[in-house]
Amino acid sequence: MSAVKTFFLDRKDIAIRLLYTIFFLIVFEILKIIIQVSVLFQYVLLLITRAHNEPVQRFTNKVLSYAYRVMRYVTLNENKRPFPFTDFPMEVEPAEAEIRFK
Repeated sequence: MSAVKTFFLDRKDIAIRLLYTIFFLIVFEILKIIIQVSVLFQYVLLLITRAHNEPVQRFTNKVLSYAYRVMRYVTLNENKRPFPFTDFPMEVEPAEAEIRFK
């Protein structure tokens, strides 16, 4: 009897993980749009001012770090559920100090 119960519990856990995965795939699509808009905004500012915008750069780096955590979760490389179920992640790596265009 316990083997049957374990069988159904495992499938239930898989189904719950699948639901979270579907949710985070939708979140990832939203993150992609946010990153795309931020990149276009950054380049428009760059063309106008000839300097990159550090707050936008930091924001996109944080969104990128979050998207990385989401992808690790949905690809079954990490068990820890991303934000909003945990704290927002720290940046995976800092932005480069100097941005070059040549």
